[in-house]
Amino acid sequence: MREAQWRDYELIDCSDGERLERWGDIVLIRPDPQIIWHTERKNPLWRKAHAHYRRSSSGGGAWEYNQKVPQQWTVNYKNLTFGIKPMGFKHTGIFPEQAVNWDFVSKKIRSAEKPLKVLNMFAYTGAATLACLEAGASVCHVDASKGMVQWAKENAVLSSLSDRPVRWLVDDCVKFVQREHRRGNKYDGIIMDPPSYGRGPGGEVWKLEEHLYSLVEMCLPILSDDAEFFILNSYTTGLPPSVMEYLLSVMIKPKLKGKVTSSEIGLRVTQSGLTLPCGSTAIWQSNR
Repeated sequence: MREAQWRDYELIDCSDGERLERWGDIVLIRPDPQIIWHTERKNPLWRKAHAHYRRSSSGGGAWEYNQKVPQQWTVNYKNLTFGIKPMGFKHTGIFPEQAVNWDFVSKKIRSAEKPLKVLNMFAYTGAATLACLEAGASVCHVDASKGMVQWAKENAVLSSLSDRPVRWLVDDCVKFVQREHRRGNKYDGIIMDPPSYGRGPGGEVWKLEEHLYSLVEMCLPILSDDAEFFILNSYTTGLPPSVMEYLLSVMIKPKLKGKVTSSEIGLRVTQSGLTLPCGSTAIWQSNR
């Protein structure tokens, strides 16, 4: 299992379906359905957290504030800076376990023999976009949420990267890729972080495991012949890393060779020394 190396984020403890986390100087308690164990909550910060997200029996939930919390504050990961704020449905603006993938793309971009052009799909608040920009790539950042794209732009300013070559697009990722195919545009790297559930143009509900093959398939024509990487992330329990590795192996390797790896990604828990699994990643990369 791959783990990120943070200073400004810490998973202090986890028990009874909840995480105790430090985001800079702010301590939060958030739900996590994977935490099925009932360990003793020895750390005093369980009782002194700044805010606690409590789920509602009718669905959703809300933040309960025990201390004053800034409307937004920042955390750093290496040279990157992100704005953090408690949002509806428990989120804060970044997924800290993804830092291992930020490190991967940064290394690939820096070691490439040419400037890389990267597509970040379902790009959220832009952490992976910033990692690519900071390493020297040009990036096309696509997300269907106007608010998330605006947040990503703000993160670029915080990280002093707003002058780098980036296109910020509020668009449906599937429709955008289809247009890029028709235009003949190509990318040297693709990052795909689709939601577990979504809704189609007509409001129909779709599940990632049922549509992932077609999502990857539509991206194949826009991968350049000398592409460097394709990253596929999933938080869907029905998609283990080995399934995603198999998918990328049969779809990309026949054309571009290279190698495919997969793993769980997670966060080290300070209290126990164990690792909380937080999702899966499969990566195709060139042999260069």
